[in-house]
Amino acid sequence: MGLFDKFKKAFTKEEKEEVETYEKGLEKTRNEFVNKISILNSKYKKVSDEYFEELEEIFIMADIGVNTVMEFIDKLKKRVKSENIENSEDLMNIIVDEMFIIYVNNDIIVNKINYNNEGPTVVLMVGVNGVGKTTTIGKLAYKEALSGKKVLLVAGDTFRAGAVEQLKEWGNRIGTDVVYKNDADPASVIYDGIDKATKENYDIVFIDTAGRLQNKVNLMNELDKINKVIGKLLPGAPHETLLVIDATTGQNGISQAKNFKEITNITGIVLTKLDGTAKGGIVLAIKENVGIPVKFIGLGEKKEDLKVFDIEKYIYGLFRGD
Repeated sequence: MGLFDKFKKAFTKEEKEEVETYEKGLEKTRNEFVNKISILNSKYKKVSDEYFEELEEIFIMADIGVNTVMEFIDKLKKRVKSENIENSEDLMNIIVDEMFIIYVNNDIIVNKINYNNEGPTVVLMVGVNGVGKTTTIGKLAYKEALSGKKVLLVAGDTFRAGAVEQLKEWGNRIGTDVVYKNDADPASVIYDGIDKATKENYDIVFIDTAGRLQNKVNLMNELDKINKVIGKLLPGAPHETLLVIDATTGQNGISQAKNFKEITNITGIVLTKLDGTAKGGIVLAIKENVGIPVKFIGLGEKKEDLKVFDIEKYIYGLFRGD
């Protein structure tokens, strides 16, 4: 029994409902990626060098990344040789196995928020403009509020016109308080937010930040200042720094992850709009190239469609029906 079948049997009734969201959200990638592999398997009944060349191209087109694909193909070739695999159809289970191995890579994958046991949990959200950062904060806040936590939103993006109003709208929609100031220094707003959260016993604080990356020095200085303010008021915070990346930007998202990793301590990635791209392989590419786990993925427009990332459900959603 391959990993794919094991995943399928392991899902509980509740998990199977969420797997359906993965299936629907990964439809574009599945149609483009897995269907091409199926066509390739029909074209080549036997595994050959020509087969691997075309398979390599399919993986690259799925935005898994050239270096990752080269290593992946090498591993497949070794397993084909050691396990005496000749039929291309028999290779599918091996592909699923190796995709799982690539992502996990002997790491303990932590895909949930690192909650603070004493006082509020502070989650700092970073990312370039246009990736859906403020919307992601709203969706994460909705998830936490739904679980019974007292949630506070802090409008630390005082740079983008409309960012404060957008966050206030999310606060109204989900019934959470929002700390904001017009024309204020971000660190000042964040100071007020952490102070309020500590004094009024909030469980979790989501902090929005400006999304400019054109001048890395300025952004580095700003985030450094923000981190010092947070840490002074609440030692050990922020407990999470989540980088939001738009999956539809493809390899540009990898560059953003590398740039932000240089600037601040990124603890996890939120991959938005995964349902809007046929290049869902970026999930594997980010983990392989940047070494940061994907903690949440956006699989639709509704606030319920932001999901905790699960590599097993991802792989099952990708290959379902093959």
